[in-house]
Amino acid sequence: MEASLRYYVDGLGFELKNKWVPAGKIEWCWLQRDNVAIMLQQFKKTALDSRVPQGKLEEGLTICFICEDALAFYREITLRGVQASKPFVGNNMWVTSLSDPDGYRLEFESETDVPEGTTYSEKYA
Repeated sequence: MEASLRYYVDGLGFELKNKWVPAGKIEWCWLQRDNVAIMLQQFKKTALDSRVPQGKLEEGLTICFICEDALAFYREITLRGVQASKPFVGNNMWVTSLSDPDGYRLEFESETDVPEGTTYSEKYA
């Protein structure tokens, strides 16, 4: 959870809005950036509500965030040292992809009229 919080808050610019700290460590939190919110919860390995996952938790999952300007987001986070894919246009949207500390794939996308298949260059900076 600590690594995820650093990544989302310090790296991606989310703000910690609420948290649950039952034993001195955050086990649940609500993060927000602009009009987007995401909640993170620590996986419980023991307790009445615990469960054992089958396979890798992050496998096959992509979380897509539709934002105002994916290119501005890409520039902002890469300046902070976050690794992200070079933006490209797919489905009439600029798309940049990254992975959080747990391996979950995140995509930040914004609408565009730039031709399909275009990749980011200084022309769009």
